[in-house]
Amino acid sequence: MTIRGLLGDALFLAVLTAVAVPVGTYIYRVMEGQRTLLDRLLDPFDRLIYRVAGIDPERGMDWRGYAIAFLLSNLVMAIVVYLVLVFQTSLPLNPARIGPIAPTTIFNTVVSFISNCDWQVYSGETALSYLSQWALQFLQFTSPASGLLVAIAFARSFTPGRTDLGNFYRDFVRSLTRIFFPIALLFAIALLATGVPDTLGGAVTAHTLSGGVQTISRGPVAAFEAIKQLGTNGGGFFNANSAHPFENPTPISNLIEEFLMALLPTALLFTFGNYIKNRKQAWVLYGVTMGLMVVLLLVLYSAEAGGNPILQHLLKVSGANWIGKETRFGIAGTSLFATLTTAYTTGAVNAMHDSLLPLGGIVPLFQMMLNAVFGGVGAGLLNILMFVILAVFVTGLMVGRTPELFGKKIEAREVKAAAAAMLIHPLIILWPSAIALASAAGLAGIFNPGLHGLSEVVYAYTSAAANNGSAFAGLGASSPFYAITTGIVILLGRYPSMLLMLYIAGSLAGKKTVPASPGTLRTDTWTFGVVYMGVLLIVGALTFFPALALGPIAEQLAMLAGKVF
Repeated sequence: MTIRGLLGDALFLAVLTAVAVPVGTYIYRVMEGQRTLLDRLLDPFDRLIYRVAGIDPERGMDWRGYAIAFLLSNLVMAIVVYLVLVFQTSLPLNPARIGPIAPTTIFNTVVSFISNCDWQVYSGETALSYLSQWALQFLQFTSPASGLLVAIAFARSFTPGRTDLGNFYRDFVRSLTRIFFPIALLFAIALLATGVPDTLGGAVTAHTLSGGVQTISRGPVAAFEAIKQLGTNGGGFFNANSAHPFENPTPISNLIEEFLMALLPTALLFTFGNYIKNRKQAWVLYGVTMGLMVVLLLVLYSAEAGGNPILQHLLKVSGANWIGKETRFGIAGTSLFATLTTAYTTGAVNAMHDSLLPLGGIVPLFQMMLNAVFGGVGAGLLNILMFVILAVFVTGLMVGRTPELFGKKIEAREVKAAAAAMLIHPLIILWPSAIALASAAGLAGIFNPGLHGLSEVVYAYTSAAANNGSAFAGLGASSPFYAITTGIVILLGRYPSMLLMLYIAGSLAGKKTVPASPGTLRTDTWTFGVVYMGVLLIVGALTFFPALALGPIAEQLAMLAGKVF
């Protein structure tokens, strides 16, 4: 590690925090219908959408109505995009005349993009037309918007005297027109300025100095890249994702992309503070979460900067581990990107995670296993609050008090629902991993033998369950077995837990606010923050430690002993 690298990462996180606080307040104002600078321009457009769609924006919805609207809208959008991919060869905007897509790939891709995972089992530049890329880009706006709305609905359940959770369709329109579209447009222009292309022209042919011919793919990349990162989507226009020079050409574009993926999930903690009228609570949750992420960043950075112990042991070669990394980003920039993309469950990569040393590779894997180190847009805040409920319940048991959270009593049904939502995550990681490692079809897709192969399988299902989408590579993810099983895991990782959190929101919204008393458990203290983090880490450690021990930990110990596979 270098002082310059550490200071650069620290400055980045400081700027992120400074911007996230006012953005969090802005999101609150947008979602609660308070005046913003964009209202005069966008209000007529919103009213036109409501009129054409037959929406009454003032009609409140209970948790069932909100959940049904959430599911139906996602289903309709998934069907539309599915049809675009199925009939790709017959539709326009296909200058390269790209052929049909395998049915299992279509299933996996639609499920992945509608669920904000963007796991890719295809190469975008060779498998999809521009229209298909645009269809997926459409979902990159709507899937994070859906996640944000469920989190906002949950936050509203703590508003005193409010029994409804808002109107899903009104919230959907306002989030797109005032949050996702304007910010994505602004940063698409910024990425254009750094050299990211944006064109509808087809691929070009270049003649190399050695007399060869090279086909260079291009397309509307800058627009795709901006919403990919802002919405914590992660799916790349090109197969190499943000390691591709057309997606991420310079250190400046790298910083922009890192900032975009972290902005909204961080800001939503402060949005929640506005809803509960307690900004100190937001700072406590932010502080302990950011502290955990910084520790994990230092682990990854030190591992990659320290170099490969095999090379040091056998060849006496010292230096950082540069395998699979782009020199234009450096070890510090690569380490920060890898940490952020799995903390915020974005899934974009500017280096191949498969080439991380085992100790470094533990960090992306562990963050997705916890699934509450900030997390994606909306879903991350829901997971954090899910663990807050469990921490309040555990603390209440220890001190013999009825649990209360932000003025609402937490009873058995809320705790059971939160526990069920928490248990879904490890189940849909460990069970499919075991099936893959015990079946011929699963083993056939493992290209790297031994401990690293086990890590690749566990990483794939962890990434799918966390709606992340990054991969260790070295795995035949495009095979029918992995395309179908990861698609099922993606669905289970997205919808059941969000519906359970909406159920909790509906239960809490109907309860009276209890005034604070001397017996009230304060959750806006750093002491509670430590308890919350303890619950999160203990659950993560007890659940996933055996898988980590058999994979990256064992591999790191073997490398320290000079053994190769």
